[in-house]
Amino acid sequence: MEFTRRETLALGAGAALMTFLPFRANAAVEDVINEFTGGAAVADGGVDLTAPEIAENGNTVPVAVSSEGATAILLLATGNPTPGVATFRFGPLAGSQSASTRIRLAGTQDVVAIAQLADGSFGRATKTVKVTIGGCGG
Repeated sequence: MEFTRRETLALGAGAALMTFLPFRANAAVEDVINEFTGGAAVADGGVDLTAPEIAENGNTVPVAVSSEGATAILLLATGNPTPGVATFRFGPLAGSQSASTRIRLAGTQDVVAIAQLADGSFGRATKTVKVTIGGCGG
C-alpha cells in the first residue's frame, strides 16, 4: 500500500493530535478544581464517595457523596468531555451534608469529589469506575 505525501502528513498530524488530547483533558479537570478551590491545596480525605467499582451501563451510574461540616461538594468525572458533573451547596440549616445522583460516564474513568469544609479547607476522594457499556456514545 502506497501513501501520498498529503496522506502521510495527515496521518502524522492525526497521531500528534491523539497524543496531545489526554493532556488537555487532565488540564480541564485541574482548571475546574482550581476554580472551585481558588487555587488552595486539597488534602486527601474529608469526604466520602460511594460509587460502584463496575458499572454495567455508563448511562446511569449511581454516585453518593457526603462530608460532615461541608459547605459545598464538587463532583467530577475526569474522562468525560465536560468533567464537571455537579456542585452541591449546603446552608447552615441543612440536615446533612450529603447528596446522591446518577451520572453519565463516557467510559472507565475516575470520579472525584472535592468538599469545601466550613473552616475553608478542602478534602478529596477519588474512585475508579469501570464501565462495561459506554454511556456517552460508546
